[in-house]
Amino acid sequence: MKIKNHLNVLTALVTGVILTGCGEKYTTEVKEEITFVHNEEGATLGYSNTSGVTLLTLDRYAFKDLNKNGTLDEYEDWRLPVAQRAKDLAKKMSLEDIAGLMLYSSHQSLPGSSRGFGSSTYEGKPFPESGAKASDLSDEQKKFLTDDHLRHVLITSVESPAVAAQWNNNAQAFAEGLYLGIPVNTSSDPRHGSDSYAEFNAGAGGDISMWPGTLGIAASFDPALMKQFGDIASTEYRALGIATALSPQIDLATEPRWSRFDGTMGEDPDLATDLARAYVDGFQSTDGGDWGMESVNAMVKHWPGGGPEEGGRDGHFGYGAYAVYPGKNISDHMKPFTEGAFKLDGPTKMAAAVMPYYTISDGEGEKVANGYNTYLITDILRGKYGYEGVLCTDWGITRDMTSVSKFEGKPFGVENLTVAERHYKAIAAGMDQFGGNNDMGPVLEAYKLGVAELGETAMRARFEESAVRLLTNIFRVGLFENPYLDVAETTAIVGNSEYMKAGYDAQLKSIVMLKNHNKTLPLKEKMKVYVPQRYVAPTTNWWGITTEPKTVDAFNMEVVAKFFEVVSTPEEADFALVGIHSPDGGVGYDSADLEKGGNGYVPINLQYGDYTADTAREVSLAGGSPLEDFTNRTYKGKSVSTINTTDMDLVNDTKKKMGDKPVIVSVKVAKPMVFAEIEPSAASILVHMGVQDQALMEILTGAAEPSALLPFQMPADMLTVEAQLEDVPRDMKPYTDADGNSYDFAYGLNWNGVIDDARVKKYR
Repeated sequence: MKIKNHLNVLTALVTGVILTGCGEKYTTEVKEEITFVHNEEGATLGYSNTSGVTLLTLDRYAFKDLNKNGTLDEYEDWRLPVAQRAKDLAKKMSLEDIAGLMLYSSHQSLPGSSRGFGSSTYEGKPFPESGAKASDLSDEQKKFLTDDHLRHVLITSVESPAVAAQWNNNAQAFAEGLYLGIPVNTSSDPRHGSDSYAEFNAGAGGDISMWPGTLGIAASFDPALMKQFGDIASTEYRALGIATALSPQIDLATEPRWSRFDGTMGEDPDLATDLARAYVDGFQSTDGGDWGMESVNAMVKHWPGGGPEEGGRDGHFGYGAYAVYPGKNISDHMKPFTEGAFKLDGPTKMAAAVMPYYTISDGEGEKVANGYNTYLITDILRGKYGYEGVLCTDWGITRDMTSVSKFEGKPFGVENLTVAERHYKAIAAGMDQFGGNNDMGPVLEAYKLGVAELGETAMRARFEESAVRLLTNIFRVGLFENPYLDVAETTAIVGNSEYMKAGYDAQLKSIVMLKNHNKTLPLKEKMKVYVPQRYVAPTTNWWGITTEPKTVDAFNMEVVAKFFEVVSTPEEADFALVGIHSPDGGVGYDSADLEKGGNGYVPINLQYGDYTADTAREVSLAGGSPLEDFTNRTYKGKSVSTINTTDMDLVNDTKKKMGDKPVIVSVKVAKPMVFAEIEPSAASILVHMGVQDQALMEILTGAAEPSALLPFQMPADMLTVEAQLEDVPRDMKPYTDADGNSYDFAYGLNWNGVIDDARVKKYR
């Protein structure tokens, strides 16, 4: 599926002069301010005409003189093995160079926002007032590239693919002009989600191809589909200038209440392992082979598995600092790493990088966050499993924290250390890089601490060890040869119609039909449909941003109208279509409970109705923080309400209005849920993890047949949720519906009934 060598095929678009050296084995061509050099049967080079880099010729081949010393150094010689080049460069780097290489930037949007999280300035002014282009480097970016020697940049939102490509070229030219010419390694969190309201057609294009979430692709039970996603996504990433993916998230989703459940590949270790292997193979290989110009380093997360957090509370906050293993089952959580991402089918062999999670894995080594845990990092990951790639902390683990409920630093278990001491402890544990840190100062201070303990020679060797790993990931994706993009090519590649169709087809394969009473589906087109609007309650996200309450259309009604005749009352309708979300039962912590004299800990609810945790643990399995004067985080006997109870009411009220006429329910699920409250009112139920509404309409009308399976269990009730063990997969009693079907792992319906194919036999 990849467009072969798209980063280098520029001839048709070149407007500059093509030069051929007499007798040389290379040609050069100039496009705008970039010179491209094509070596015969060798590397294609690219360099900025403003950076001061010139060409060296040896054996009639061309090489970039990145450090501008007039001599071909080993790291500049593209003919040499990556390992040799990385070691050569690491020895040439100053302490400051290596400290900067060990940084991974905070989130960068293109252009930078004017205020709040991730805000930036341009020549001292907010972007709208600056007159800058969206692709220009911000003041902050220039500073961390120059003063802090940073070379790993995390980008978030971009104005357009063209802006991303031009920003890449600007950033690479800026970095190339600095000493040693080390290129920028740009990364991204997953960015291929679906816009439910967008419409698809054969010629559809967009800013990037749209796919179901990772959990949705997992519902296909098809590793080949996951690999196809990796192939296409990596091609688009490289066209945007992205050479490292902060993905996949291969945490085993054994705790159904966890807020990051929907980013996983489900709860089954065998399925998650096969999907993890396919994802990384797709991202890291070029044309199905070894490392190349379309490869993207995959940073798998979160070692040793971030799923089993007590009560489902997430580690982005101090209230979720602990992962627990009541079933003594950490081995299942490691399996997607050790048997999947570290044992690839392709020649890249193993994932390029690993990110540990924020949590303290209770009972596994020292009671410190995974990024500080020598046992989990050095003894197990590096020692037992022989992992040799980059280890990068999750974002912000070295920062201070002032509350267990604020979105700030996550120095769990090392709160009493200084910031520099935390950096040193992480390095001593085996970490190479610090996520979300733009300042090299604490890394230099950590070096001094190491020198005092180990001596200069040993500490310099330790820093060079990390530098070699980090440089290896930059060398083998070709950034030292040619980090530059052709903006027109980027626009043609990203979100092209072929990729959009592949993503849309994957969406169809991700929709699970749970119920189809009396074969209500498929429906005939142009039947009369009543679609009630959905109430969205006010919410506050992790960053403290609050949304206002509103009533919205549950679907893109223009799309619905192309398949059915939309009517305004239940009386006119042949059937009703209700769109809802799975229950949003909170995060497991409530400051109001603390203010009333409680400990702040409350249940997380997977049902729409209120829930009281009468059967919860009397004493929590883990707990303890310098910010709390207790260790028991129990929530037994406490009650909690769900934010979107109105979704349950919408289904049941619609059924009352429709009488004997069928009600079709579409649920966007973020995690497992209790269906007992709405299933009796539904003739048919579809669940999805993020798709375009058009895909749902095609399933409803039979234009496509449902084929997906549940990659996790749907619990019978909250009692079974409370009784399950956080680290054990598939240990809940599944819900059984009115037709006698059990909503268990690997369950799904097609037009003929319960699916019982090779996928089910293999994984169930």
